[in-house]
Amino acid sequence: MASRLNPYLNFNGNARQALEFYATVFGGTPTFSTFADFGAQDSPDANRIMHGTLEAPSGYTIMAADVTSDMEYHAPAGFSMSLSGDDDNLRGYWEKLSSGGTTTMPLDKQAWGDEFGMCVDQFGVPWLVDIMPPKA
Repeated sequence: MASRLNPYLNFNGNARQALEFYATVFGGTPTFSTFADFGAQDSPDANRIMHGTLEAPSGYTIMAADVTSDMEYHAPAGFSMSLSGDDDNLRGYWEKLSSGGTTTMPLDKQAWGDEFGMCVDQFGVPWLVDIMPPKA
C-alpha cells in the first residue's frame, strides 16, 4: 500500500458515536476495537474505543479513539477538517455536518467564486467546506 494522510481524532468517551455519525454523513461502516478487546477487560476504560476507523466509499478515511480516563482530554483546536471540490455530494456533507452543530460561517458564495462555509459538528470537530463551480 502507498502511504496516505488521514485524520486521527481523539474523543472523550464518544468516539463510537462520532464515527457512527460520520458514517451517516460519508457512508461506509465503521470498525471498532475497545480497550477490552486488547486485554483491559477490568479497566474503567474497557468499553472505550482504542481504535476506530471509517473507510467511506468516497475514499475518505477517518480514524478515532477515546482518551483513557487517566488522560486529560483536549477538545480539538488549531485545525479544521477540510472538504473541497466540485462534487455534488459536498452540499449534503455540509448539511449533515452542520446539523446539530454550530455554523461559524454560513455556506455562501464567496469573492473567489466558490461556495464556502465553516461549522463545528456536534462532536466539536471543526469543518471547512468549499464547493467549486462545475467546470465548463
